[in-house]
Amino acid sequence: MFIQIIAVGKLKEKYWTDGIAEYMKRLGPYAKVTITEVADEKAPDNMSEAEEEQVKNKEGERILAQIKSEAFVFVLAIEGQTWSSEQIAQQIDKLGVDGRSSIAFVIGGSNGVSSAVMKRADQLLSFGRITYPHQLMRVILVEQVYRAYKIIRREKYHK
Repeated sequence: MFIQIIAVGKLKEKYWTDGIAEYMKRLGPYAKVTITEVADEKAPDNMSEAEEEQVKNKEGERILAQIKSEAFVFVLAIEGQTWSSEQIAQQIDKLGVDGRSSIAFVIGGSNGVSSAVMKRADQLLSFGRITYPHQLMRVILVEQVYRAYKIIRREKYHK
């Protein structure tokens, strides 16, 4: 299975990159996982709705350019379905059984994702009603993908 995480913005802080590196190392035996960072659009603090839409559209174009045509696309969105770790594992496993070998997870920018990215989504996925910093969301997502493979393989997860 090939899993691509597409995220807006660059991760700079060592504590975030260290956390992601640890889970990426653990994922090595299970799947090929890559993280693709797309540039965030520079924007003023007090944007109008039209300016915010423009920012999302520009970032959305960058995101869509990175998604493989055959990929099953999960877009992380607060209005998405809230699944358990077991449900995420079941979906990843089912995609593999169904012959889908490419999955993309999309983490938008601080303003969310464009309507074009939402339309490309095969599944909207929420990690709850609270908002996480985008950097932390990457760590959480990589950990959940790792956890999914441990569940799929019925292996014990170190706590």
